[in-house]
Amino acid sequence: MAPERVRRMPRAQRREQLLDAATRAFARTGYTATSLEDVAAEAGITHVILYRHFESKSDLYRAVLDRACTRLADAVGAENYDENSIPALLRAAATDQDGFRLLFRHAAREPEFRDVVDTIRSASTDIAHRHLDDAIPTGPWQDWAARLIPALTLEAVIAWLDAGRPDLEQAAGRIQHVIDGVVQAARTETSDPRTSKP
Repeated sequence: MAPERVRRMPRAQRREQLLDAATRAFARTGYTATSLEDVAAEAGITHVILYRHFESKSDLYRAVLDRACTRLADAVGAENYDENSIPALLRAAATDQDGFRLLFRHAAREPEFRDVVDTIRSASTDIAHRHLDDAIPTGPWQDWAARLIPALTLEAVIAWLDAGRPDLEQAAGRIQHVIDGVVQAARTETSDPRTSKP
């Protein structure tokens, strides 16, 4: 079925409409399985209009990911971790669920776009290192915690979205509890079972 005749929009407004439609379409089936025709149908336009704004599917997908990154950084901040960080992350994920899933579920599995997620994870690990400096001595266990905390947090947020977004404040508290558990585990002195005596 051909899309209905589309009214003319200002270029910036049309671009946002196309990014919204592309985000929904890509979030459903991922980059490889989604065609530009799928995106055009989602937007209710012809693929000719789509090509006026984006040179290729890759160009469109990267624009979708860049917008999701910008929205996430604007909502959460990109420099520090404090008591507002987890609630802000949950609110950002709830506001842009498809964009969040694209970043951390789909793009993470797509080699061509993995750099976007790797950049976010690297920045998150750096923030975790700074936050953990007072809690865990510098060394391999701090490195372990700084890598694990962002990974667990992102998976916890995706699981929260998949579970229907139950109470945000409780979710934030529970995720913080998991983070505290990682910090405690990294600080705990344990004996090496290979050298300990019975």
